[in-house]
Amino acid sequence: MNREGQEAAGQSKPPQLKKPEAMVFDMDGTLFQTESLLLPAYHKMFDVLREEGLYTAPTPPEERILGSLGMLLADIWKNVMPEADEQVHRRADELLLKLEIEGLEAGGTLLYPQVIETLTALKARGVRLFVASNGLEDYIHSIVVVHELKELFEGLYSAGGQGTATKTELLRILLDNHGISDAWMVGDRSSDVEAGKGNNQTVIGCAYAGFGRQDELKGSDVIITAFDELIGLYDNAE
Repeated sequence: MNREGQEAAGQSKPPQLKKPEAMVFDMDGTLFQTESLLLPAYHKMFDVLREEGLYTAPTPPEERILGSLGMLLADIWKNVMPEADEQVHRRADELLLKLEIEGLEAGGTLLYPQVIETLTALKARGVRLFVASNGLEDYIHSIVVVHELKELFEGLYSAGGQGTATKTELLRILLDNHGISDAWMVGDRSSDVEAGKGNNQTVIGCAYAGFGRQDELKGSDVIITAFDELIGLYDNAE
């Protein structure tokens, strides 16, 4: 880990990590390059909302939606269009999911570099792999199917599928369901740090997406700047 990563995590030197039995991954900004799918769908969604007479203002800046990634959908819309009412927010849920799934099926979306290779190498080492995301169930499933990741994961957990209000709660359900006591929570947002620490697990912060605030990953045990650094971290862990 580089010096900037250590400083961001409040460390003087990298800690000695314990080998986990499982790794739990966030999706957006960790495995999946969200903006490759989200931004075209975001602009189309507002076009439809205007056509339907539900929204009359210009499309909010892209920075609002990108800065909201990792939140629950209900909180995203409060941030993106706080002036709109609940009916508009729920219609936005429906439209964005529909448009994102259409975008996934059309092709051209991207995982981060070395995601498939790294996950394959970790699975070959006996690590159990899971996804825990605040996204909708159909959205997470579609990404995994389109990018041919399904065989790598033992379970896909989403706030939409589990009906959880926080990622801490979502991770607790995942760990309990699969009898896991030692895991690494791998993600790019403060909610991932909170989820890992709230369940007494190791947190690996991902600093390559660039959506979050400067202090987004504060409290992580280690911060990585490329996904394939996970292999070295695992191999060097006790």
